[in-house]
Amino acid sequence: MQEPLTLYKLIVLYMLSRVDFPLTKAQIGDFILEREYTNFLTLQQAIGELIDAGLVTAQSIRNRTHLLLTKDGSETLSFFGNQISPSIKEDINDYFKENEIALRNEVSILSDYYKSTSGEYEAHLVAKDKGINLIDITISVPGEETAAAICDNWQKKNQDIYQYIIGQLF
Repeated sequence: MQEPLTLYKLIVLYMLSRVDFPLTKAQIGDFILEREYTNFLTLQQAIGELIDAGLVTAQSIRNRTHLLLTKDGSETLSFFGNQISPSIKEDINDYFKENEIALRNEVSILSDYYKSTSGEYEAHLVAKDKGINLIDITISVPGEETAAAICDNWQKKNQDIYQYIIGQLF
């Protein structure tokens, strides 16, 4: 049982090493589960063990967990990456060639809301490019539903909003 779990961990590390942005658990899961390399529970176990070992860092943003490769994870991959078959590496590389822009966009647009000390809700909206914040906005609103709607709309309309603001300021 340990050998396949090690392979799944290496696949996750390899996927994270192939991009310069975080991937969500869901994005990694979509790839691995679609190809039936393993099942959901085993994948979650592998990711959990990678996080516990400090090979991957996890950051929860709203309802998504973003994963990043650590230096230790990169070193581990350099020692054991040859245990991943060339065909799996090719599948991963092809997947990123076809989906990199969509995957990058999905994790570059962040939104979350929380209740502030004043009792209002604050919607925190961020658009990133290569780890740099292009725009970072916090909007105070009276209700949780409004804050949630703002976060949902940010996911859909962030480019239009960013272009509008830039157009107004320049």
